[in-house]
Amino acid sequence: MSEAQVTANYRFVGAYQEVNTRIAQRQQALTIYVSMVLSLLAALVALKPGTAGAPLPIQWLVLGFPVASTFLALMSYKAEMAITNLRRFLCTLERLGNDNGALPSYNANASWSINANRARQMQDYAAALLAAGGNAVGLLAAVKIYPVQFAESPSACWIAGTVAVVSVGLLLWIPRLSFIPVEDDGSR
Repeated sequence: MSEAQVTANYRFVGAYQEVNTRIAQRQQALTIYVSMVLSLLAALVALKPGTAGAPLPIQWLVLGFPVASTFLALMSYKAEMAITNLRRFLCTLERLGNDNGALPSYNANASWSINANRARQMQDYAAALLAAGGNAVGLLAAVKIYPVQFAESPSACWIAGTVAVVSVGLLLWIPRLSFIPVEDDGSR
């Protein structure tokens, strides 16, 4: 085994560890999102009319729901871009010295990559569903608990709803960024 192959092996292992780290970060972002939404819902209920002395600007609190889903969308986007870049690198390493295709290549073979992408897309769809549900529950609870405040200032709901829709749209768009290898024509 040549020194170049050993170096490539270490790079391959390091890149795969980084892919696993990015996948774990996506899971952590979901956990943080759920914690944020539950905290916002708890604050909405705890601050309901009649429990505080002075009226609160609850319209500001409702903006936390789309901020949380935007956070989730941006963290998912960052992780997908990093995973795509790392998988492109792994694809290049898998093709080194494998011109005849004797060794199976997880990242360099489109059939394997497409199936891996489909599995990861379920995370994106679950995140979008979670974000849509979290925003809907949060906004509807706020309007139900604080009808007077939102009747006086409906723009907060419209802004929150618009940002929520954009963040869910981004979560649904992220799967289009997944890595798909191009067939190697041998002209490197």
